[in-house]
Amino acid sequence: MEYLKTHPWITFQLDLRNASVDFWMQLGEACAKCEQIAHIPLARETAERLHSVYLAKGARATTAIEGNTLSEEEVSMLARGELKLPPSKEYLGIEVENILDACNDMLSELREGRAPPLDVERVKYLNAQVLRRLRLDDGAAPGEIRAHEVGVSRYRGAPAEDCEYLLGCLCDWLNGMNFDLGRSRLAPAILEAVIAHLYIAWIHPFGDGNGRTARLVEHRILLDSGVPSPAAHLLSNHYNETRTDYYRQLDRSSRAADGPMGFIAYAIRGFVDGLEAQLAEIRGQIWRDVWTNHIHKLFRDKNGDANSRRRRLALDLSERDRPVPRREIRRLTPELAEAYYGKTDKTITRDLNVLREMQLVKRTKEGIEANTALLLAFLPLADASESEGLE
Repeated sequence: MEYLKTHPWITFQLDLRNASVDFWMQLGEACAKCEQIAHIPLARETAERLHSVYLAKGARATTAIEGNTLSEEEVSMLARGELKLPPSKEYLGIEVENILDACNDMLSELREGRAPPLDVERVKYLNAQVLRRLRLDDGAAPGEIRAHEVGVSRYRGAPAEDCEYLLGCLCDWLNGMNFDLGRSRLAPAILEAVIAHLYIAWIHPFGDGNGRTARLVEHRILLDSGVPSPAAHLLSNHYNETRTDYYRQLDRSSRAADGPMGFIAYAIRGFVDGLEAQLAEIRGQIWRDVWTNHIHKLFRDKNGDANSRRRRLALDLSERDRPVPRREIRRLTPELAEAYYGKTDKTITRDLNVLREMQLVKRTKEGIEANTALLLAFLPLADASESEGLE
């Protein structure tokens, strides 16, 4: 095998004996955060929104790494079927649509219990999805192992004659991995996902689309292990947001004394950061949902135009992440502007004082804000100044 001479780092071995304490802590934290996200109860609309948002982020990230210039907003519009690109940019949309379709197909297969095994044919199929409908350079064909030399920057892929064999070895290795990591099924899966990504990048088996194919395989392994769909896109986001370091880590990995460990540590560290940010977003959404339900519950038996207006004011203040100066209250939203049309400032004062008595708003030095801290079970007693009127 020629690759033994040219690519001696492709060994299909991973030695974790010298992994640092920080490495294991990061891996454990990634597992814990994935489990936490997976077991947070969300309203169906919230879950669907998060899936759509992170699907668009992931598709945009994995194509942006390769030079696609569509923005996150444009990718979101494309996913909803609302983006029309000029002929000169249609290929950018096709690149993204291919990733969106591949990710959605994976999720459907897993939900329906018909996900095929990860083998050479499956990796070829994913590459075919990546390159579908795109114009390719000579020698590159969707889903076909290359017959010529390829590379990225100074890195050269494995010898073409060895690529199919190496892909087969990789799939066999991944399917037979048996890390002794206790009862966790996520820890081995996260390692396998990142290793699969790295090895496909090392082998570079296709004429084009190797990076996108590697990240799709990584994504599929994470999904298959039970990582929630929004979280399974976070590694691609990390690679895109740290693109320079991503390429540096890929380049270093084939020459480092510790082999793939540097790249794996880099990937897991970014995964943890992404999971923490995603958890914060989910907590924020849950907080808003609970607070909104609390407002509606308090106004359940309160009828009339005045109470409808006060409920609207409480809800609109809840959407602001900062205090609102009192003078801006009537212009806060179009709905409030309509509700307060023809009303004096005394009406606003009365409404605010009613909401304060209901403990739905509080006054700060900067203005009026929703009293969402009320939801905390062990909040210290409110400052005496907050009990004052809102005149």
